[in-house]
Amino acid sequence: MAKKETPQTDVQFALGKENYRLLLIGFVIIVIGFILMVGGKSEDPSIFNPEVFSFRRITLAPVVVLFGFLFEIYAIMKKPRNKQD
Repeated sequence: MAKKETPQTDVQFALGKENYRLLLIGFVIIVIGFILMVGGKSEDPSIFNPEVFSFRRITLAPVVVLFGFLFEIYAIMKKPRNKQD
């Protein structure tokens, strides 16, 4: 009996290399946003530190995180380019 040869098919992933690169960039943007939120704690719990409500922590950091999540959605939804060999 001759062994049947199965045809080799190329495995294609749902996302392309460019999509994974964009996902990594979006993840870095989100991490930067969370790093911007860090800080503002007071050494003495009985003393209030108004730095907690700074522009960076209340406005800038959440906007950066939101942009990062929107960028992640774009990276997932972007159609990968087909290789025309």
